[in-house]
Amino acid sequence: MGNRGMEDLIPLINKLQDAFSSIGQSCNLDLPQIAVVGGQSAGKSSVLENFVGRDFLPRGNGIVTRRPLILQLVNSKAEYAEFLHCKGRKFVDFEEVRLEIEAETDRITGSNKGISPIPINLRVYSPNVLNLTLIDLPGMTKVAVGDQPHDIEHQIRDMLMQFITKESCLVLAVTPANMDLANSDALKIAKEVDPQGLRTIGVITKLDLMDEGTDARDILENKLLPLRRGYIGVVNRSQKDIDGKKDIRAALAAERKFFLSHPAYRHIAERMGTPHLQKTLNQQLTNHIRDTLPGLRSKLQSQLLSLEKEVEEYKNFRPDDPTRKTKALLQMVQQFGVDFEKCIEGSGDQVDTSNLSGGAKINRIFHERFPFELVKMEFDEKELRKEISYAIKNIHGVRTGLFTPDLAFEAIVKKQIIKLKEPCLKCIDLVIQELINTVRQCTNKLGSYPRLREETERIVTTYVRERDSKTKDQVLLLIDIELSYINTNHEDFIGFANAQQRTAANATKKRVMPNQVIRRGWLTINISIMKGGSKDYWFVLTAESLSWYKDEEEKEKKYMLPLDNLKLRDVEKGFMSSKHVFAIFNTEQRNVYKDLRQIELACDTQEDVDSWKASFLRAGVYPEKDQPESEDAMNPSDTVSMDPQLERQVETIRNLVDSYIGIVNKSIRDLMPKTIMHLMINSAKDFIHSELLAYLYSAADQGSLMEESAEQAQRRDEMLRMYHALKEALVLIGDISTTTVSVPLPPPVDDSWIAKEPSPPPASRAAAATAPPPGRPPAVRGPTPGPPPLNPSPAFGAPPVPSRPGPGQAAYAGDPNSGSVPLIPSRPARVPPALPPGIPRRPPQVPSRPSHW
Repeated sequence: MGNRGMEDLIPLINKLQDAFSSIGQSCNLDLPQIAVVGGQSAGKSSVLENFVGRDFLPRGNGIVTRRPLILQLVNSKAEYAEFLHCKGRKFVDFEEVRLEIEAETDRITGSNKGISPIPINLRVYSPNVLNLTLIDLPGMTKVAVGDQPHDIEHQIRDMLMQFITKESCLVLAVTPANMDLANSDALKIAKEVDPQGLRTIGVITKLDLMDEGTDARDILENKLLPLRRGYIGVVNRSQKDIDGKKDIRAALAAERKFFLSHPAYRHIAERMGTPHLQKTLNQQLTNHIRDTLPGLRSKLQSQLLSLEKEVEEYKNFRPDDPTRKTKALLQMVQQFGVDFEKCIEGSGDQVDTSNLSGGAKINRIFHERFPFELVKMEFDEKELRKEISYAIKNIHGVRTGLFTPDLAFEAIVKKQIIKLKEPCLKCIDLVIQELINTVRQCTNKLGSYPRLREETERIVTTYVRERDSKTKDQVLLLIDIELSYINTNHEDFIGFANAQQRTAANATKKRVMPNQVIRRGWLTINISIMKGGSKDYWFVLTAESLSWYKDEEEKEKKYMLPLDNLKLRDVEKGFMSSKHVFAIFNTEQRNVYKDLRQIELACDTQEDVDSWKASFLRAGVYPEKDQPESEDAMNPSDTVSMDPQLERQVETIRNLVDSYIGIVNKSIRDLMPKTIMHLMINSAKDFIHSELLAYLYSAADQGSLMEESAEQAQRRDEMLRMYHALKEALVLIGDISTTTVSVPLPPPVDDSWIAKEPSPPPASRAAAATAPPPGRPPAVRGPTPGPPPLNPSPAFGAPPVPSRPGPGQAAYAGDPNSGSVPLIPSRPARVPPALPPGIPRRPPQVPSRPSHW
């Protein structure tokens, strides 16, 4: 390592992993790590045990690793292990570590062969390890065994993808040597997520189990399936060795002896084996962390900023400080009042863009829902004329009246005004419900203190319920005031003299009104599957017609429906449908669209339905009236009078009632929001700001009110711990020098030179190998982690061996150590432009026939 600062990198990442895993947010930051992937029984666990030098991983047949194991190796003088879920407990006996892993696995996945993506964090301290962090993942399988789910292959694959798809994760692809490399599951999945091979390190296991006469030399020399970072071969203990409790140190010595004595591997023995693999992984992980430091720093800073807002809430509270409790209580009650007022009055900060807030919903109730309810109770024309006719006849009695009686007008008007009570009370109920929802929404921020939240919600809700009755009394009083005196001198009242002229003006009013657009939007036309099924269209509602188009460009019109004689009708929501429906029909029993007597229009929410209904009211399309059938109503002689004089009187009073009820409706529509705002909403705001705190103190003592929930106390501790870990990590990253000496990433592997170009003499090869890359100090020694064929080092203890000749070629028989120099090719090898200056490339092969030179 170039400086001491870089040695803190891997422990730093370990600390971050622990901090994030403990709060369940390990996926928020893509921390640099090494994921071990491979098929079942490929030797992944044996490689990890060789690193540690201890037997500590579960073993058996089939799938053994059923949860990701985050293994953090820390170089230390003492040797012990710790689990994140067993904080404070040190495991000295590694047999207990194995049992704990099995028990913790079964705790989540059960005793069957199921898997879980929840990781187990294990940290091993030992003088025999280098700082390293690896993730042991379940082995890939094809067939479900026992009571495993049938999709176990896809579950394991999805779990692997969660880790190895991250750009910050190095992939350690473990493949047994006694298996065809082209069928390697590990290399296949690594190729999917890392097609350029920038993050993949190949490990070949079970080299000692290959068939006699075969070897993996071409693989280890990076010729068969080249990787940018090359392959490293290891020899693990056999099952017989494991059962016989063979010491891992002895196994490592046997592994060393195997590579030095095997004729196919002795020339690359220094680059093979578990110690070299551990050293290479340590160096490559450290360099990888260094390369990702800038991005990691920015992510840590953004994470810290997002945490500061949450941590700010905890800074106002200390469990053992009563003054902090008092301050926190005052601040929370004050903040609750501010939040409630913002929800009602609206605010520019923290605007909810997905749903309407309390104030916006109340505004919709005032100006859409309440007018709709008023129109719904408007009189039916035939029913009203019949009532006026009866009133005139009853007032005249046995006499025949010559003049229109004003008492009939007053009786009809009072009856219509009384009908206003129901929609007014319904409007208050809707506002009450919305206010309670707003209170509940604002108390969510008090979730840290369950008792305080419960008491606050109860007190404010009780107060709102009390204001409910007072508001209803006041509204009923307004209606009684309207009933107490019929003001026929009102400036907007047409009067008896102008009734006929106003009637003619009203008759032509709709015809001369411009065809203005009232509403646009998407609606679904519900049609049976036999007739084409439901479709979405872009609807345009004007004062005279309802049109729908293919899309919002309004170029391709599908149909235009005049609004004459149309009414609205409620339709029950379908059993299988998630949409809310209403219908349009013709009062004269005519087809509305094609052969349909009514069109069913569907919206996503009930609010959209109510809003469309209010728009139809503005266009003069009113809802259907439920008329109880009675014997009187069925008598045509009562509904249609043949007396011309009575008809004129009925028409006059009808116009007068229409005029006066319009005045009353206008007044009620104006006074209702003002009354509700004054008596209920503003009063609730004043109560929260001035009296809520006193009610809270009288309801319970401060200690019980400010008692934290167990979950919140745990969350606070973990949040503060992560906050401080992030701050410490940023300090550490800031102190680390990123100019550390490291080996650059190997260039892309170009295997096109194999068996195509001649080779320079061994002397040239040795000279190229000893030339260090630019910028590397001479003091740094040791092999590079790049692919072995690209830079063979003379320190390997064995001379470079030329490639074996193919069919029809004569091998170069000269002794490379004798000093004899073979003939030099007439054309020197050119360095491809893809390689930076100073980095040697693979020497070409020795020509087979010198006579051709």
